Amino acid sequence: MEQQKVIVFLPAFNEEESIAQVIQKIPRDFDPKVKVEVLVINDGSNDRTVERSWNAGADYVHTFAENQGLGAAVRKGLELCVLNGADIGVMIDADNEYPAEQIPDIVSPILMGTADYVMGSRFLGTIKGMKWNRRIGNYCFTFLQALLLRKWIYDGQSGMRAFSRLAMEEAEIVHNYNYAQVVTLNLIRKGFRMKEIPIRYQVRKAGESFIKFRSYMTSVLPAILKEMRRPVKKVIDNRTTSYAGDRELHLSSAREINK
Repeated sequence: MEQQKVIVFLPAFNEEESIAQVIQKIPRDFDPKVKVEVLVINDGSNDRTVERSWNAGADYVHTFAENQGLGAAVRKGLELCVLNGADIGVMIDADNEYPAEQIPDIVSPILMGTADYVMGSRFLGTIKGMKWNRRIGNYCFTFLQALLLRKWIYDGQSGMRAFSRLAMEEAEIVHNYNYAQVVTLNLIRKGFRMKEIPIRYQVRKAGESFIKFRSYMTSVLPAILKEMRRPVKKVIDNRTTSYAGDRELHLSSAREINK
């Protein structure tokens, strides 16, 4: 049987202290029908991010000469996944806050044909140690997305996501600063089936987050408005899961991870 190719891509800016550990935790042999490769999008780092990535086993490294922003890095990651023949693309932050060992869990719904776009949800899994201000910010932005889409969402800012090939081809990220909200709004408005899978979160122990309150608010809110004002063409018309069905499935999965 022909293998499905999964490319895991890591947007990275000055993540020399953590990126090797993330790459080494990525499961390569979790399914004989799946081939896994690793791509690093080096967003203008001025430390040893690239060297550490190669040494840890990255298959590809793409470098921006200057820092362009997380949105630009994710956009390039999706583009390169498609160009390199990925059937599924997985994005995971390079800061080691997200469980790379759970990549099979978020890939599974796409492999099974029950979803096109999967987000790892910290709020369905574990969020121990997350600062109160980040929790509030996550709740607010997630609620805004749910309100705009009229769809139940638990973790709209997750840094761990999987995309089908068609979702990668169709995803549009309208600003360079970030991707989290606008790519979800874009894909769900186009009819792609989204699922959330519980994941285990751990607090960043090295490096520094790019998120600053003022710049985040002044960049992300206008981008959300820009995305929602843009007309989009429906790509997928048949939705197989209902609002209530999605919610029960997510809650059932959450109970499993918290046992």
